[in-house]
Amino acid sequence: MVTTMLAARISPSRVGAVINRNVGALRSGPSYWLVLLSGFFEPLLYLLSIGIGVGALVGPITLPDGRVIEYAQFVAPAMLAVSAMSGALSETTFNFFFKMKYAKTFEAILATPVKPFEIALGELSWALVRSSVYTGAFLVVMVALGLTSPGWALAALPATLLVGLAFGGVGMAISTLMRGWQDFDMLTTGQFALFLFSGTFSPVQDYPAAMEILVAATPLYHAVELVRGLAIGELSWGLLGNTAYLLAMGAAGLVFAARRIQRTLCV
Repeated sequence: MVTTMLAARISPSRVGAVINRNVGALRSGPSYWLVLLSGFFEPLLYLLSIGIGVGALVGPITLPDGRVIEYAQFVAPAMLAVSAMSGALSETTFNFFFKMKYAKTFEAILATPVKPFEIALGELSWALVRSSVYTGAFLVVMVALGLTSPGWALAALPATLLVGLAFGGVGMAISTLMRGWQDFDMLTTGQFALFLFSGTFSPVQDYPAAMEILVAATPLYHAVELVRGLAIGELSWGLLGNTAYLLAMGAAGLVFAARRIQRTLCV
């Protein structure tokens, strides 16, 4: 109900103005481009070192449906999901927090007709742009290395956008609660734990039963399962559950962040 009321008052032009402001910042200097490039190369290096390098020692992986694939094919979609997560989180955590807490960017924007929900939606949309740059380039690398086909790469692209939406929404929500830069240490630790224990490098079925249940409740697990299923053509009804989880996560984060901006800055 709340989301419907908010959506009814959204102006696409005002949301576009928030996005355009970020585009202007992108043109201000080369430093932002260097940050973008660094975010792409981290998962790529993991793919080359672990997926291909260690994969030569690990050997093939047997999927739940009995199909056998190379280890690099198993890891690559997970790194694709991590790339989408990292791109969205980088934009909606550190950058979002700086604009809200120190640069006072949002306070200046609120002096115009732009509303808190439109700020949150514009920032999330911009985060999706950044995330899509990472994932689009990563998919090209996967196709070039023979780790997926062009058709399945196109099928996986919308899933990576959904991953960016989910983590971008939650990233904004978390950023509105941060008191200072030190608090981001907890976020970084949590993000790294998700990276290691979300079925990224080994099938979740190989974990102890209690660990498997815990991992299955985490957001990156659902992101990895969805992207991997589409990238390697392992389709199942479970992908619908992964999609619903990520949609709910992104919507909840977006609404929460908008409310926090309203409470914090509109006083």
